[in-house]
Amino acid sequence: MLGAGVSGLTSALCLKERGFDPTVVAEKFAPSVTSVVAGALWESPPAVCGFQTDHAALKRAREWSRISYRRFASLGRDSQTGVFMRTVNFYFRRPVAENPRQLSKMNDLRQHVDGFIHDRSLAAANSVNPEFGINDAYAHQAPMIDTDAYMSWLLERVRQAGCRIICRKISGSLRGQESSLRREFSAEAIVNCAGLGARELAGDEVYPVRGALVRIRNDGRAMPRITEAHCVSRDDASDEPGFVFIVPRGHDMLVLGGLAEPDEWEMNIGLDNYAPLRRVYERCVDFLPVLKRGQIDGAEPARVGLRPFRRDYVRLEREPGTRIVHNYGHGGSGVTLSWGCASEVAETVGRMLSCSE
Repeated sequence: MLGAGVSGLTSALCLKERGFDPTVVAEKFAPSVTSVVAGALWESPPAVCGFQTDHAALKRAREWSRISYRRFASLGRDSQTGVFMRTVNFYFRRPVAENPRQLSKMNDLRQHVDGFIHDRSLAAANSVNPEFGINDAYAHQAPMIDTDAYMSWLLERVRQAGCRIICRKISGSLRGQESSLRREFSAEAIVNCAGLGARELAGDEVYPVRGALVRIRNDGRAMPRITEAHCVSRDDASDEPGFVFIVPRGHDMLVLGGLAEPDEWEMNIGLDNYAPLRRVYERCVDFLPVLKRGQIDGAEPARVGLRPFRRDYVRLEREPGTRIVHNYGHGGSGVTLSWGCASEVAETVGRMLSCSE
């Protein structure tokens, strides 16, 4: 197993559940992985940051997301996991019925989530700024993951399951060194969950879409505690490529987004030196005025990460002629797709090795 982000660790657990004995090899582990930076709100693809419109790819992704939803709902019953089931509100400037893509997504979504309601009055009920022009909305229960707690929990679960964990960077083409890597790690197969690292390991055109989250104290002191998420998707935002992403994180934090900046690698941006990130904060405050009273987290005002996108969306397949299985290119949906993709990884490895015997 190459990679220790949410895809790699979840795949390791699913392989272990299927009776395999995975070894996780990665250069970085939590908290130094992109998964810790993720907004980590479960969404039916595509995520609010958009970018994917291929119907065949989205159909596959929706099934992965449904598997994840059920698994996260179960994990949410244990407070130690960092998974919380909370209400998420999605808002639209024009009626959903007038947007065929959004209507199709909503009608599909409502069959697979708990607590679904479609009610344009949600904006007023939630004190959304009326000048933002919201004319429709729906809401449902969704997993919201405290990534600091969850990634630590996930790594510990992998350890407790008995998986070997090795800190090491693997460079070069996987296909070119498959035999030597399998000998070195006594591995029957290699699973590539390396995210942006797949550019080198798989020779694929994976590219970053830079994102950033502003962190606001949500302890009920400076402002009333916000317990629901509020989102306006990228294709329904007023100032493309902007979108609104307001999500409670754990017990006392709120994260605001977002940025979606393709092919940007620089990580050293913040509220003090990057105007687009400042506009993210201002857009969220404009949308939900109660945030004006919120206090920006002094210890960590913002988190920046690089979403691993791929123009052909997720690659989850066996590489022909090898015992390499790829699972990367999840873009802004890594957490949402994690358990569904990991389940398919385990099934793919099982079929591959069964056919090889």
